[in-house]
Amino acid sequence: MESKNIFSEGGIILTIILILIPVIVASIIVIAKAYATINLYFKRKELEKFNNYIKELTPEEIAKLEQRKRELEFSLSNKELSGETNPVDGKGLIENISPADSIRFVQQKKKGQPRPNIEPELTKLILWYLGCSVFWLLFGTTVGEYLGIKFVAPDADHLSWLSFGRLRPVHTNAVFWGWASLAMIGLAYYVIPRVSNVPIANIKTGYRSLVLINASVIIGSICLMAGINNGGGEYREYIFPVMALFGTGVIISLINFIKTISKRTTREIYVSNWYIISAMMFLLVIALVAYIPNWQNGLGETIVQGYYMHQGVGMWFMLFNLGLMYYFLPQQLNKPIYSYSLGILAFWAQIIFYTLIGTHHFIFSAIPWWLQTVAIVGSVGMVIPVVAGTTNFLLTFKGSWNKLSGSYTLPFYLIGIVFYFTGSLQGTAEAFRFTNLIWHFTDFTVAHSHLTMYGIISFMLWGFIYTIVPRLTGKEPPQITVGAHFWLALIGLLFYTFPLMYGSTLRGLMWIDGKPFIESVQLMFPFWLWRAIGGTLMWFSHILFAYNFYVMVKRKVEIIIPTSAIEILKAKKELENQTTTN
Repeated sequence: MESKNIFSEGGIILTIILILIPVIVASIIVIAKAYATINLYFKRKELEKFNNYIKELTPEEIAKLEQRKRELEFSLSNKELSGETNPVDGKGLIENISPADSIRFVQQKKKGQPRPNIEPELTKLILWYLGCSVFWLLFGTTVGEYLGIKFVAPDADHLSWLSFGRLRPVHTNAVFWGWASLAMIGLAYYVIPRVSNVPIANIKTGYRSLVLINASVIIGSICLMAGINNGGGEYREYIFPVMALFGTGVIISLINFIKTISKRTTREIYVSNWYIISAMMFLLVIALVAYIPNWQNGLGETIVQGYYMHQGVGMWFMLFNLGLMYYFLPQQLNKPIYSYSLGILAFWAQIIFYTLIGTHHFIFSAIPWWLQTVAIVGSVGMVIPVVAGTTNFLLTFKGSWNKLSGSYTLPFYLIGIVFYFTGSLQGTAEAFRFTNLIWHFTDFTVAHSHLTMYGIISFMLWGFIYTIVPRLTGKEPPQITVGAHFWLALIGLLFYTFPLMYGSTLRGLMWIDGKPFIESVQLMFPFWLWRAIGGTLMWFSHILFAYNFYVMVKRKVEIIIPTSAIEILKAKKELENQTTTN
């Protein structure tokens, strides 16, 4: 049999290109670091020469510097021309001037204020969680980018480890359990001690949880690439031992959080902790239901799959992020949440209705008709928590909309809230029997899942991360790249979802009309092209986000050589003090 050169495969070439991009970027970073190190070395040599110059200053030179210092510190009394009368700008010609140091092509946003009294060890733990989550976002969406390309070029490769069936769960599970889950838990390690007004119970437990969750995603991804999986269960493709690692990590963090809340100095448990703790408890219940095999035979497996798939999104990611929003939004706007009662109403309504809706993915299936009807009723009931939560958030914005234009974090919050309303209610619309008949088994569900998991969860998490990290490190991200991240992610999401929803509607109608299946595949080609374009924009936005995160956490030593007389004398005094101390 003639051996085939794998490098002639389009998929291999695309994979190599995707790998080379971070390699090239890493090489540029290494070169820049080397240049900075060399530059730092020469700066230190120059500083040594300057210190020797200071030590050898003669009394005459010091006298000249003192004289120059007095000259530089001289200031007018501001009464030379006006006399004793206070100056008055009656027509506001001066006070209304808005000075600008330079021409600005990007509107300057307000910077975050450093947060006092954050334990250094806790800061380090939170940054580790967020750093790992950023890595999994890049990894997972790079796989997703390749999958999007395969929709346009389905013959790109013919290798099993690059097949869609293996790569798709690698993509979804990496962004679910790696990106979103680690980011949420890391942010919870900040929020729970703040609203409880006590230190976190145990820092080391947080690191153990971090290791276990990362290990589960690494081992799970390798297993999926090797073809070792849990069968056809969507979002539960990880085999039981792998998911057990993840569950153990969540359990020990849950215990850590409960211990912290039990020692709170506040009388009430703030609503954020209600949401966060409940989300972690629900995740454990959901995972046990999904992986215990006793009732997973035939239709029972289908019902369990619907329960797990939807509860994972709604009772883990959504519930957790809403809890974070109830802390960060009031804190960013510097005002209390509009209504605590609306928050509690949304909390209990979500628990009542969301736990019923899993089987709306199996309308017109063989499961009992009454169970399908219950799922539809529960989907309609979800209007209550969604409207209550959205109203609560938007009314919290009331009177503070002016802050939106001056903030680079609040736009992420607002887009997350908007998609929370539109994406959630779109799920309600999909549950009805007629719309389900058209849209189910088409790419409409793919568009919907991205509107929710990406439009809600990711945008909220980005807003929270851009809020918290500068307060922990004291370093702001470049506002132009934050803006580019926001717009690329938003435009990419719209390019991704809207064409898919339109094309999938046409495709579903073709199926109802009895048209050949292959015609519907040909119909979707231009819409899959838009999917690839939108996914590429989203992927580029994640690279910018990773860069922004790096800027916020990097440590940079900058050497400044004094030039003015005041700075030179100040440096001489500090050097003499160091010499005396040593």
